[in-house]
Amino acid sequence: MGDPDPAAPSESESTSEPEPDPVNDRTRWNKKYRQPDTEFSLPEDPIPALEARIDTLPDGRALDVATGTGRNARFAAAHGYTVDAVDISDEALAQAQAAAKDDGVDTAIKWIRADIADYTFEPDRYDVITISYFAALELLPDIKEALAPGGVLIYEQHLRSSDEIEIGPGSDRYRFRSNDLLRACLDLTILSYGECRRENTMGELAVATLVGRNSAGGAQSYPRVDDGIQ
Repeated sequence: MGDPDPAAPSESESTSEPEPDPVNDRTRWNKKYRQPDTEFSLPEDPIPALEARIDTLPDGRALDVATGTGRNARFAAAHGYTVDAVDISDEALAQAQAAAKDDGVDTAIKWIRADIADYTFEPDRYDVITISYFAALELLPDIKEALAPGGVLIYEQHLRSSDEIEIGPGSDRYRFRSNDLLRACLDLTILSYGECRRENTMGELAVATLVGRNSAGGAQSYPRVDDGIQ
């Protein structure tokens, strides 16, 4: 799994984190994925905002950054997108590809092994970009440039919190502060932003979730969403 800081956790909602070692980043993440670990558990469902808003998003091509086992990529492919899914870990991509084959969507996804810090984001290419549990603030300018006009970024990341949180990286170094993500995306049209605690099967986590569109203007068209959808 790639990260602008090679030590930072990405897709995992893990309570443990690897020691910093840029040279062995890929090897370390491959070992994580190969060895079952009760403290290293990945969600199966896509980002809730992606699932809730899928019918409002522009059709076309999607990018899943630090895809891990491909939960967002597979969900997007199942809804008609052609997907590029990038991760540093060979083992993660192998597991993701096997899951995509089981889901019947493997032909719609291109699996790309790369460190996100070194990946070249092609401008104006993607109608939807998803990022989950991956600290990429330094890379956001390039990632946003990869949005096509009208394209939508959906980004969810762990937050620093004064509450007792059970899920996520052990160090605040890899958690966003309040409004970090919002401030980094104010050049997009913010369709939704929220910070909250949420339960999953392993416990409680604190997350920031942003949905932003590559559009501008004082009067714009907005998607219709149900009450309660972020």
